[in-house]
Amino acid sequence: MSSTKLNINKKTVTVEVDPATPLLWVLRDHLDLVGTKYGCGVASCGACTVLLDETAVRSCSMPISAIGDKAITTIEGLSEKGDHPLQQAWEEHDVPQCGYCQAGQIMNAAALLKSKPNPSDADIDAAMAGNLCRCGTYLRIKAAIKTAANH
Repeated sequence: MSSTKLNINKKTVTVEVDPATPLLWVLRDHLDLVGTKYGCGVASCGACTVLLDETAVRSCSMPISAIGDKAITTIEGLSEKGDHPLQQAWEEHDVPQCGYCQAGQIMNAAALLKSKPNPSDADIDAAMAGNLCRCGTYLRIKAAIKTAANH
């Protein structure tokens, strides 16, 4: 075990964990930030997506030793009141069904909109291709991203 300082949702926290511990488990088990979900454990599904300095990363495969001083944003930190344009658009388009993948979908979409504020259909398809939705709400996800881009 070692002491590691992390910048999570604009707050500095210190955790006592093995440096090889994946960020996902630090968030969920040590910091009680359970909005980030465990899906596959091998960075293939996107349920665990968070932002690392505004870049979407899979927290299940990222050891905390690789984070350094980069800022981590989870779904809980995207907006204090849950009123981020993506969160509002998700509701407007009734995107979630089971909802399990949605935090990862939203975080990936947030990274996309940071890099491309007005993404094309091809941009959205390319950026979101690695985030799986077992309920198949891909068309609503795309519509919600377009709506959020226009806010």
